Amino acid sequence: MTDPTATPEGIRERADDVSVAFLMLLERLTPEARAAFLLREVFDADYDEVAEAIGKTEAACRQLVSRAKAQLRDERPRYAVSRETHLRLLQTFMQALERVDFSAISASLAEDAMLIGDGGGKVPSFPKPMVGGRRIARLLYASCLRYGNELSVKRVLLNNQWALLRFVEGKLESAQSFETDGTRIVRILVQRNPDKLARIAAAHCNA
Repeated sequence: MTDPTATPEGIRERADDVSVAFLMLLERLTPEARAAFLLREVFDADYDEVAEAIGKTEAACRQLVSRAKAQLRDERPRYAVSRETHLRLLQTFMQALERVDFSAISASLAEDAMLIGDGGGKVPSFPKPMVGGRRIARLLYASCLRYGNELSVKRVLLNNQWALLRFVEGKLESAQSFETDGTRIVRILVQRNPDKLARIAAAHCNA
């Protein structure tokens, strides 16, 4: 291969430099499309090398990469927001959750906000994106009521992006990254894959 680190382990190490949001968008690709995209676009492999690695023809690999690019382009962050503004909006949202204030939670979310979950096929998650700010607010509000004092959140930097870690009974339940438009939250990406949460916990939960 062009890059000897183009293995699953090498891909994971290289991906550590990519935002959590982008990694979660990658998870929405099929395994073959994700592998083809990463090998071609991250590791700069030639298409004959991609084809050999995933057991497809070069033509099929070109199509996989093209479709992956289109899907990621459609779902990529749409707004350029400063870190300070992003942090302020996230802090407001976090305080609304801590107060269990439905109106404030709802006000933090855009009308067409989207929530995307990833359980890695190992734990229950959302089978498809949830759309609608008030719908998402009702879900989050109900969750706060359900867990009460057993629920807590912590703000951390994940891959150079502010995110929230959510704990239930002291155990990391999810990592949530956000996209904002400068005034409200437009997308929440909820990571529940236990393998990924274990790495996040090792890096942030003893700090």
